[in-house]
Amino acid sequence: MQTRFFAVERLSADCTCVRVELHLCHDGLATGVTGRGFICKAIDSQRLGSREPMSLVNLRKINGESGEEELNLHLNKHKAKATRHIFLIRHSQYKLDGKTDAERVLTNLGREQAELTGQRLASLGLKYSQIVHSSMTRARETTDIISRYLPGVTKSSSDLLREGAPIRPDPPVCHWKPEVEQYYEDGARIEAAFRNLIHRADPKQDEDSYEIIICHANVIRYIVCRALQLPPEAWLRMSLNNGSITYMVIRPSGNVSLRMLGDSGFMPPEKISRT
Repeated sequence: MQTRFFAVERLSADCTCVRVELHLCHDGLATGVTGRGFICKAIDSQRLGSREPMSLVNLRKINGESGEEELNLHLNKHKAKATRHIFLIRHSQYKLDGKTDAERVLTNLGREQAELTGQRLASLGLKYSQIVHSSMTRARETTDIISRYLPGVTKSSSDLLREGAPIRPDPPVCHWKPEVEQYYEDGARIEAAFRNLIHRADPKQDEDSYEIIICHANVIRYIVCRALQLPPEAWLRMSLNNGSITYMVIRPSGNVSLRMLGDSGFMPPEKISRT
């Protein structure tokens, strides 16, 4: 087995960002090599730290004489003004007996679920700016159906959103035990999806945005934990129905609120599934 390398950044007790390089060996075990990195500010426990204005300012270039005034100018330049509304959609029911991803297509019920989810999103009357979906077949097919109800909304595919094992769950479960290396491979990728997609609005964004992400239960549950700054190991304590809607809001301040988690109340009872 070829040795693979993974890098993870974490915040130590003294607020120093530590880069941990994980070397996955042939026996499936990971060894760590740790090195100190840059000094960073601890994240407020109630806020999403990504794109914190202070972290975007190069303090070394601030003039000593006009320091405070110049700093405020730079901070205002990097401050978000708009709110991001993010709708996380779990794909519809699919054929579990498919041997490859291409064979794991939506069932007839799954197609009906996607229709209902598309109708629900359209009924909200919001101006959606984009749909980002996982590149896996079941997510792509769900997107194709939902997008019929949202004409003109741009679509893009992301491999980062593919299903996987984000982190070892706590408490552990006996019915789901992926290989240890899967946590390192999938976990780094899903964390990258979180960092790429869940953050404050760009400072250049003037109006609030409404965005849709269509992917998988494990990915959504992990993102919810990370966005709310809950222990990410708790992701498996939640359950999401097929085609359900999870809705979170990211304010310019970085405050994150969860308005819906796995809502499928718009579906008739006989159309609800969780496979």
